[in-house]
Amino acid sequence: MSRRKSLSLICIPIVFLIICMGISIGSSNINLLDTANILLNKMFNIPLIDNINPKDVSIIWSIRFPRVLLAFMVGGCLSVSGAVVQSILKNELASPYTLGVSSGASLGAGLVIVLGISIPLLGTLTLPLIGFLSGLLTVYLVIVFSQKVDKTMSNNTIILAGMVLSLFVNALLTTMTALFSEDIKSITMWQMGSFSMKGWSYVKVLVPFLLIGMIGVLKYTKEMDILTFGEEQAKAVGVDTAKVKKHLFILSATLTGSAVALSGTIGFIDLIAPHIVRKVFGSKHTYVIPMSFIFGGCLMVITDLISRTIVSPQELPVGAITALIGAPFFAYVYFNNKKG
Repeated sequence: MSRRKSLSLICIPIVFLIICMGISIGSSNINLLDTANILLNKMFNIPLIDNINPKDVSIIWSIRFPRVLLAFMVGGCLSVSGAVVQSILKNELASPYTLGVSSGASLGAGLVIVLGISIPLLGTLTLPLIGFLSGLLTVYLVIVFSQKVDKTMSNNTIILAGMVLSLFVNALLTTMTALFSEDIKSITMWQMGSFSMKGWSYVKVLVPFLLIGMIGVLKYTKEMDILTFGEEQAKAVGVDTAKVKKHLFILSATLTGSAVALSGTIGFIDLIAPHIVRKVFGSKHTYVIPMSFIFGGCLMVITDLISRTIVSPQELPVGAITALIGAPFFAYVYFNNKKG
């Protein structure tokens, strides 16, 4: 068995342990063994241990498990998007946010908060839906603008187009918050990111976007491997680089847009996870993509656990914790690359 396959198998029990820890630790600490038993009972109908309190079952299954599962899925989506964008742009410091996804989603969320928009039947899910569509629209505009300016869609053109559109959208959001100052707190709290009070309905909304994005990205692992050798070499072996880039950017925007729309803007996970995965598993995307999902998901569960326990009973925004971890990591990668 190869080293990479061995490491992949070791990850399975580690992931289960991290998820169980994320679920069991909180204002009401529940035994790790009891937590695992409740999960196995609910998922596989394994009998419960006699002394388990029914209240603990409700806390685990209805409150903590959907929160931890959502955090894992959001972290996985962001990490895979980060791996895709870094691969296409051949830049370890690139992220899906470079394409303006978070700016677009934030503007959409801001409009919902300010205007009090509510779509019948969706209720509280109106904000994430409009946020997702706004993020996706922003990326689409970046792709269209890049293609108009440069038909080959060079990496520099895409990065510049993303930066320009992000700055423009952020300016619109700043203007809107200045005009509606009473809603600043709500918009700011949403932008900081949180998984508080998010149950099974949020998990169910994210699942289809996650499946579409992951299946789509996994179909292009071979093309991403070829693109790492350069666009000219990729074209020489028959890869339609412009088309592949466009499809991968849309899939990346689907993953990031849905994650950001449901949790708010959470940075640096999409930078940290793919970088570490490449160091451990190499650059082959059949490993990089799934392992980025797993590692990013675990990292998000851990940061969410820190955010809700470090100053308990108060809760810190998850985005603040990831920034505290991610900013030094970003500096390390940048200066290490410069030194190299």
